[in-house]
Amino acid sequence: MQRRDFIKTAGLATIGTGLVGTGLVSCSKPAKAPVPYHINTSGVKPKMKLTFFPYELRLAHTFTVASYSRTRTPDVQVEIEYDGFVGYGEASMPPYLGHTVESVCAFLSKVNLEQFDDPFCLEDIIGYVDSLSEGDAPAKAAIDIALHDLVGKLLGQPLWRIWGYDAAKTPNTTFTIGIDTPDVVREKTKECADQFKILKVKVGLDNDYEMINTIREVTQLPLAVDANQGWTDKYKALDEIGWLAEHGIVMVEQPMPKEMLDDIAWITERSPVPIFADESIQRLKDIPHIKGAFSGINIKLMKCTGVLGARKMVTYGKAEGMKIMAGCMTETSCATTAAAHFSPVIDFCDLDGNLLIAQDCDRFKGMIVVDGKVTLPDRPGLGLIKL
Repeated sequence: MQRRDFIKTAGLATIGTGLVGTGLVSCSKPAKAPVPYHINTSGVKPKMKLTFFPYELRLAHTFTVASYSRTRTPDVQVEIEYDGFVGYGEASMPPYLGHTVESVCAFLSKVNLEQFDDPFCLEDIIGYVDSLSEGDAPAKAAIDIALHDLVGKLLGQPLWRIWGYDAAKTPNTTFTIGIDTPDVVREKTKECADQFKILKVKVGLDNDYEMINTIREVTQLPLAVDANQGWTDKYKALDEIGWLAEHGIVMVEQPMPKEMLDDIAWITERSPVPIFADESIQRLKDIPHIKGAFSGINIKLMKCTGVLGARKMVTYGKAEGMKIMAGCMTETSCATTAAAHFSPVIDFCDLDGNLLIAQDCDRFKGMIVVDGKVTLPDRPGLGLIKL
């Protein structure tokens, strides 16, 4: 065994105290024997092979926010094969991001992973992928997610354990109620209220009060609200936030258009609940620009180019005293599980994207929600089971 391989094996045995089951595992539980690091003994350096294909997501219900409605979300599934192992990733493309299946596939066609002979060089590989264009965040995220899944499988450990997190510390996730008629909102709330500890409500149109009052007919669960830039008057927005706080709302996402930072900062200074940035933030470099305007940030893999960028945002945001939230698009369990792996170290969680698509559209089983709580798999990598 080469010294480099020995160090990887020994290091994993030290920080990853081993697990092979399928349920939630806490750092406080007795360790099982660690799964050894995979070592290539063939003498031939394997190459990484990237493949991808379009995959449309059908939503279980029409999804309406302040600016649009949709029943489907285009998606591209990514696989990276290396030495008999396969890492899975995906690019989800809700319309407001401005990406298409064609643009994602065109970007992925330019990526040459065969030039790298070590998938553990994540900084170098993801840096190369990022350098290929200024945008294309979902496509970059798909590669990043697949690489992390692959590395975890090669190490024989789930990502959360490799990073040193405690899976027992995952937060409750919200479940999203989109803007709709009172009858539909009432029905959707009844369907999910007994499965979650907190709900998320889309607002930003002229029926905000009706939405909240309708939900309160069904449940008194805490609520998060997302205005999706729908409010434009800071005085009215602050008045509504005050009313919302009186009705059990615990946080507000993106109250006003992203370019109105001064008005948002005015609201944040006076708000009785935390104000989170969503559309105002994409990647790590955006945090200094919005500092002081928000109480926290919502990190989404499809915007920040993947897990590597997301974890850097968590560290930077916390250092600046911000609260951290993990969000998602409508996605399969592949991408939502990738985000779930760093959820033990954040404050809020909105990882219901896989729950919003029709069951027969989901390719994987990954993280699950148990009594409202994100529950991480203890299988290697992302821990996905391919259906």
